[in-house]
Amino acid sequence: QVQLVESGGGLVQAGGSLRLSCAPSGSIFSINTMAWYRQAPGKQRELVAGISSGGSTNYADSVKGRFTFSRDNAKNTVYLQMNSLKSEDTAVYYCYLKSLWHDYWGRGTQVTVSS
Repeated sequence: QVQLVESGGGLVQAGGSLRLSCAPSGSIFSINTMAWYRQAPGKQRELVAGISSGGSTNYADSVKGRFTFSRDNAKNTVYLQMNSLKSEDTAVYYCYLKSLWHDYWGRGTQVTVSS
């Protein structure tokens, strides 16, 4: 079964930057949604940024102007550039891809922002 492999998380000081990447271990066809979610301790998982088949990219209000979602369609790879990080961005970040037949979740990568 195809898995999503995330990378790029880590520990960074407030104001710093990180870039997350997510790539599938195999081929996925007919993808209609690509997104990043995050889950902080004691909180529900929330959408950070994503793009659907309509083509527009959506961002959570809390990350607008700081985070940038991008993708490489040829590789089905998605990225999340995170700038001006804040302590409240600390969470496990999950990659999500949705095809016509299946939802795919990554195992998550920890992002910790120290103040």
